Amino acid sequence: MSDIRKVDVLGVGCGPFNLSLAAMASTVDGLDILVVDSAEEFRWHPGLLFDEAKLQVSFLSDLVSLVDPTHPLSFLAYLADVDRLYPFLVREDWFPTRREYEAYLLWAAGKLDSLRFGTTVDAVRWDGERGHFEVSMSGFGTTSTLYAQHVVVGVGTEPSIPQALSTGSSALVHSAHYLYHRDTAHRAEAVTVIGSGQSGAEIVVDLLEENLRGGPAVRWWTRTPWFAPLDFTKLSLEMTTPAYMDYFHSLPEATRDRVRAGHWQFHKGISTDTLERLHDLLYRRQLLEKPQPVELRNGVAVEGLDTLPDGRLQVRGEHRDTGKKIAHTTDLVIAATGYRHRRTDFLEPLEEHLRRDSRGRLVIENNHSVHADDALRGRLFVANAEEHSHGVSAPDLDIGAVRNAKILNAVSGREVYRIPRNTAFTSFGVSGEEAVE
Repeated sequence: MSDIRKVDVLGVGCGPFNLSLAAMASTVDGLDILVVDSAEEFRWHPGLLFDEAKLQVSFLSDLVSLVDPTHPLSFLAYLADVDRLYPFLVREDWFPTRREYEAYLLWAAGKLDSLRFGTTVDAVRWDGERGHFEVSMSGFGTTSTLYAQHVVVGVGTEPSIPQALSTGSSALVHSAHYLYHRDTAHRAEAVTVIGSGQSGAEIVVDLLEENLRGGPAVRWWTRTPWFAPLDFTKLSLEMTTPAYMDYFHSLPEATRDRVRAGHWQFHKGISTDTLERLHDLLYRRQLLEKPQPVELRNGVAVEGLDTLPDGRLQVRGEHRDTGKKIAHTTDLVIAATGYRHRRTDFLEPLEEHLRRDSRGRLVIENNHSVHADDALRGRLFVANAEEHSHGVSAPDLDIGAVRNAKILNAVSGREVYRIPRNTAFTSFGVSGEEAVE
């Protein structure tokens, strides 16, 4: 940590996207990269790694394959290395479990010497005279300075709880931490899950399975008008391709914001397999004698949580269609309320160089660089922080390799990776030849 180093690329944050960046950079000759993370070790959603939970994307959406399927850090290379290729073949399922995918990520991380954990980036400054970033870092009781030609910010997201649910009670748990509180939930008299989406649904499945064994009463409240499925139909999925991402980026800011509002089922829906499992569990409850109650209620806006003298929580809400106020008491509330982008205060010394849109968001170029003045143009990049500029695919695993190919091509000044071009059958825009007055 005390050594001053120079690198071509510094990745800040080591989630799957910057891990992919390090993996893809590892086979580029002459490119020196370092990826740092404040966490002490690599983990991927440990609080939601249910035994049977699957990825919602194919194994091809790994760190590298959608750009370079021959890469030595592909998912298939991992299967071959751990001697599980034939069992995976016979399984005939394109969707690995989340546990297996995390095992793959840990395997890939173990193959790379460009990762540093327990290291926090405190500030990123621009040295105009020398033409590089000066990065202050700390970790393990020491501080250091690193010089970087380019910086890729991939700090990811963190659990978000709306103000209406804010309470100091330990009886409120975000869904990201559910497995750490699973035993408590199973022992409770009543548990309420607020928010739908895949995470909320998987937690309700777990609670319903316990309910069948005599476990807690379960309530599930969500603002959405119905328990909607993820829109993973074939042509809809073309909106997660590089072709649609390029088209979306070409739209004016106001149009992008309007179009994004219609994309909610890509991230807030529930897989059809999970919906079928939910319905099966609800059906099986009918065969029990006096099971603990279960309530599924959509179209409800939660207005507040009140901590009662006995430590339980009162959940208050409004039924949106009728305007009627409703409330109930529960032992534990699981907030499946999503995530927000982590703060990037370490970029504040660069603020004068960066450009923002009308809503204060960073303006992001098509190659995922931050639009900046001449000094920083093409030097600062973001990963999974550009949904406002690149659309619904920005947080998805299946776009990570393509994004990193664009970044590595940009920082190398040459095509080190070929960008896929034939990615969708749909024609999203209108060409000049087609347009008529």
